[in-house]
Amino acid sequence: MATKSTKSYDGFTEDERDAMKERAKELKTTKGRPSARAKADGEADLLAKVAEMADEDRALAEGVHALVKKVAPDLTCKTWYGMPAYAKDGKVVFFFQSAAKFKARYATLGFSDLATLDDGDIWATSFALTTLTPEVESRIEALIKKATAA
Repeated sequence: MATKSTKSYDGFTEDERDAMKERAKELKTTKGRPSARAKADGEADLLAKVAEMADEDRALAEGVHALVKKVAPDLTCKTWYGMPAYAKDGKVVFFFQSAAKFKARYATLGFSDLATLDDGDIWATSFALTTLTPEVESRIEALIKKATAA
């Protein structure tokens, strides 16, 4: 006779708690940085996070970063909950979430509500990312341009 598990989960996962701890650390680290230094340090922080990723995730994150530098070099690089993120006027517009971050089967390119991706009454704000082909890179470039249009 099989028994039903009585163990229930009521709270944050360990991965979610780790992400929140990383965000608290990011806020503490960036507090008081002059803007020029914050921009340089933000990119260094982002690249350090990318360097820690598994090979597949790292290749995707490096590709996204190269596209951002090409299409929207005025965006500020930073980390956000331990993920590479890109901000405009200090606010995150989009981010890269590695597959390993929350043990997902694919990486994600996610956009905040500040991104201007509006398309009628419903539109996507998160995209699964498994490989960077020329077609995928072109779609990402278009998303970045649309997300950062003023």
